[in-house]
Amino acid sequence: MAAKDAKDPKESAPLRVGAAVRRRRRVLDLTLATVAERSGLSVPSLSQIENERARPSMRSLHRVADALQTTTGRLLAASDAARTVRLVRAPHGGALPPTARTRRLVRGQHQLQALEFTGEQDAGREFEHRNDELMYVADGAAEVEAEGRAYRLARGDTLFLSGGVRHRWRATAPDTRIIVVTVSDHIETPEA
Repeated sequence: MAAKDAKDPKESAPLRVGAAVRRRRRVLDLTLATVAERSGLSVPSLSQIENERARPSMRSLHRVADALQTTTGRLLAASDAARTVRLVRAPHGGALPPTARTRRLVRGQHQLQALEFTGEQDAGREFEHRNDELMYVADGAAEVEAEGRAYRLARGDTLFLSGGVRHRWRATAPDTRIIVVTVSDHIETPEA
């Protein structure tokens, strides 16, 4: 097939808007029944859309978007994110510049956020996230206080924190590098 006859994979791939609909519904903490009632669609139809067993018409998608207090454009953009492959290159030499302490490892709109923290971090504040979080010590060491208990982490250790766990952490060795991966509610991170 000639290159000019090749189709854009996004045009030929089935639209995966169901995951975007489900994520948005969960962010708003709505039931299928509530969204079905607001959109005028049946619960089984909405369930089939969310589970990618049915592809909604643009009219139905518009009604679902209204019920979810968003736009069809945003739902479609979120569905495109499901097919994204994006490379984030390491800084020259593989390490962050001395002045940089935090680097985003994932850019764009996703349900996942990943950050690399370098150096002696001590936010001195407590965190509590709605969703799950994973901490991986790539180099150095850290101490995490979670639910009243202290965890000492060394190179290669991983700590999982389920959503709602109150915690704070700090690096305890020079040149510590910690990777933090969190599940989010379809966040938008800067492209630059």
